[in-house]
Parts: sequence; structure tokens; C-alpha cells
Amino acid sequence: MTDQGDRMAGRNSAPLPTYRKDAVTRKLCAHVYLDDTFARDMDVELTGDRLTALGLPLGVNLVALARHARVAARRVRARDRTLSLLFLALWAGLALLAAGLAVDPLLGWIGAAIGFAALVGGWWATHHDLAVSWREAQRVFQEAARPEEQAPAVERDVEDRLRALARANVLPYTASAGHHDPFVGHGEKVKDVVWHPIDVSQPADDPAHPGRKLTVRPFDAVDLHTFVAREMENISGLEGLRARNRLYVSGDHVPYLVGELLDSRVDRPRPQISPDLVRTGLIKPGAGTRTYLSLERISDGGRVVVSVHMRARLHPPSLSWEFMIFVIPPPAARFYTVTTLPTQGFDRFRMLLSGTNSIWWRCLTGSWARSARRASQERDRARALRRARRDITRRNTLHDHGATDSIRERVSDPEQMLFSDSADAQDYLQRLQGGILIATERFLKDHHVDSASFDSTKQIINSNPTYNFNGIVQGNAFGHQNVVQNTPGQPGGGGGQPGPGGQWAQGKGTP
Repeated sequence: MTDQGDRMAGRNSAPLPTYRKDAVTRKLCAHVYLDDTFARDMDVELTGDRLTALGLPLGVNLVALARHARVAARRVRARDRTLSLLFLALWAGLALLAAGLAVDPLLGWIGAAIGFAALVGGWWATHHDLAVSWREAQRVFQEAARPEEQAPAVERDVEDRLRALARANVLPYTASAGHHDPFVGHGEKVKDVVWHPIDVSQPADDPAHPGRKLTVRPFDAVDLHTFVAREMENISGLEGLRARNRLYVSGDHVPYLVGELLDSRVDRPRPQISPDLVRTGLIKPGAGTRTYLSLERISDGGRVVVSVHMRARLHPPSLSWEFMIFVIPPPAARFYTVTTLPTQGFDRFRMLLSGTNSIWWRCLTGSWARSARRASQERDRARALRRARRDITRRNTLHDHGATDSIRERVSDPEQMLFSDSADAQDYLQRLQGGILIATERFLKDHHVDSASFDSTKQIINSNPTYNFNGIVQGNAFGHQNVVQNTPGQPGGGGGQPGPGGQWAQGKGTP
């Protein structure tokens, strides 16, 4: 190496600001304190009783989110109980005031005092709640401690399930998704491709004995998947690449796997299943059950999630790869609200005062309705679960246990895709394409397979490697011309949602 190279290798670079690895998790955990509806939805979805599977975390710490959602949901219920009592006191004061006008002026004065105290109390309770929500949101987002450590734990079995979900080797998907693809919650589909078949029956030449052929070493699809999963991170250069063989099961087929995927027919699916079943789903897929090798790369801070789901189709004498490529954009703009809140000084006081004045009357007068609506929703949910379980046990119905989406997909918005996000996603996809080609070639050579057929297919694939990015990754990927391609008419649900309403600019909205 030259002296210049030595200097460059040992150069001490000045540090630049970087995204926290858990930036998206922090934004979601902070947002539960700023959005009452989001807090309740996350609390119910992550910790409540259910029959259906949860979508994959995809870069979100679900344990941390569940903990903060529980804290925020309980605070909201406590606030509404206080406001309900104050609203009742306000009505009592008005009744006494009316009685005082008709009967005794003293009663009127007492009623006026009670009503005034109720109004002041309602304003103060709303102001205090808003200040606490801002403080908690900013604490979660700014403190060095991990979000998981900033809130008390929820039930142990709940946290165990959520942690196991991060290592899931099985994902039940809702049966309706089977018309498109089984990868619910993975974002926008960029492309699905099936390579032109490769002849893997011809032995390679023996380099030590010209004119002779080597003996092809037997292999199956499990061997190929295992090799690619093990080598892809080093080959692609994508540090932190997640590679896992995962069984995707149609939700209405889950009841046939009682004892393997379900503890009982009236329970939720497990996030992990026997590895033998995962391997079987690759070699001999069943009805609505197939195993894919999922490669997932999460960009800095978790802003963008790129996933490639691939399946080796080995039918001697030929081999082909099936690919599906997905991208999840960054979170929607409303999840950045915490970054716009002032932290101190007159601006914070002014915005808290303005926010309180804009929502306190609605918070006070709507407290009874909100409490009643939450109770009604809880009863409806419990009733629906009892009805579903009764139908399963008494009518022997096949319940669809599949997940419909993921939280990470649901909070995303293509409008937040920056140029750098698109460039990163393009780089990931190109590295993955090159890595898969190299890994496949190495595997075939290790098994003494003649590479002539593979070289021909590789030339076709590499003839048009460019990607076209327009907000979300689009265009040709992993194929060209003679490679069989399937492009659906409609992309998968990307979870795009509207931006924040005006109420979030200065204060916290109410459900």
C-alpha cells in the first residue's frame, strides 16, 4: 500500500450527525403520548386478546411500543375520568344556579362557584395532561436510554410473544392476500420475477484431468437456501442484512396445524414453528403453505425497509429462482410532530397555552362520550372474540388467523421518501441482485455443476441492471426480456396516510 493509502486508511474523520438505529421506534413511542387514538390502538393490538397473527416488526421494537402505549392509554383514561367528574360538577353547578334564580339566591351563588371551579379544573386538567404528554414524548425521543427502558413492562407473556415475533420463522397471512402475494405488511411491491430455468444436471469439467467430468454432488432446495442465507451478508456487503427462511401460511389453513402453529383452535398463532416444517414448506409445499428466504435490509434509522423474498424452484434437471421485492417508505409526517415541539422558554409556554385553549372545552364536554365509546369498543371487541370462538368450537368453522398488515407498513407514507432514501434502496437492491447471482454461482460450482447455463441466464439478468426510482422504487428489477416476469396491476398496500391535522401543530388532538 502507498504512503497515501496508509494515510487514508488511518485517517481520523470528524464525526457527522447520524440517525439513531432506533429512530423510527422512538418516533412511534413518542407519538403515543401525542395521539390518544394511536395510543389506544397500539395498546389493544399489541397486548390485547386476539385470534389473528401480528405482522412482523420490520425494524420496530414492539416491546417498547407496547410499554409506552400502555402508559399513554392509562393516562388518557385517568384524564377522562377526572374530566367526567368535573363535567358532572359543571352540570350540578348549573342546576343549582337555575334553582337559585327561582328559589334561593344563595343556591345560585353556590352553583356559580361550583360551575366556575369545574371550568377552571377542566382547563387545568387539560393543560396538565397536554404538558405531561409533551414532556413524555420529548423524553422518549431525546434521552439516551433505550425506549424499552423508559416505561414499565407489560405482561410477561405479552413481551415474550413480541420478542419471539422478531425471530419469527412463520407468518400466517390473511386468506384474501393470497390473490396477490403472501407478504402482508412488507410495503409496496416493486416487482416479482421468476428467472429463466438453469440446467443443473450437467457436470462441470475436472480442472485436474482435462477431458474428464466431475460428479455432480446431490443437493436440494434447502441446501441452496441455507447457503445463500449464510453467505449473503458477506457477499453483498450489506452489514446487518437479515436473512431467514420463513414459512408463509394462508390464515384459513392455520387450523390444520393445531399443535404446531396453534396451541388450540381458539388461540392466536405462534410466531415460531418447528424448523422441520419450514424445510418441508420449501421441498414439498402444502396447500397455502410455502417457504421463502426473506432478505431484509433496514436503512439508517429505520427510515426505509427493503425486503427480497426468494424461493428456489428446483425441479431436476432445472433450477429457477422466484423473487418478490418490496419497499416500505419512511413514517408519515405526523410521526415527526415530536421534533417540532419547543422544549423550553416562552415559546413552550405560549404553545402550551394556545394548545390548551383550543382543545380544553372539547376535552371537558366530550369526556363522557369518549369514555363511553372506549367501553363500547371494548365490549364489541370482546363480543366478537366470544362469537368467533363459539363458531370455532360449536360450528367447527375454519377461522382466518392471518395477519392483514404490519404496524411499520401502516405508519409509512411514500411522500416522505427522500432522494437519499431512494438512492439507498437502489443500492440495496443492486447489491442483493449481485449477491444472489454470486451466491448461486458459488453454490453450483461447489456442487460441480457446469455453469454454462447459469452464465447465459446471468447475462440476460445483468443486461439491464438499472432501476428507476420515483418516490417509491419502480421499474425493472432482477430480470429482463427472456426472464419470466409478473407485475400485478395494483401494488401492495403501502400504508400511505394523510399528514397531520392542524390540531397537532399547536396542541394534542382528542379522539
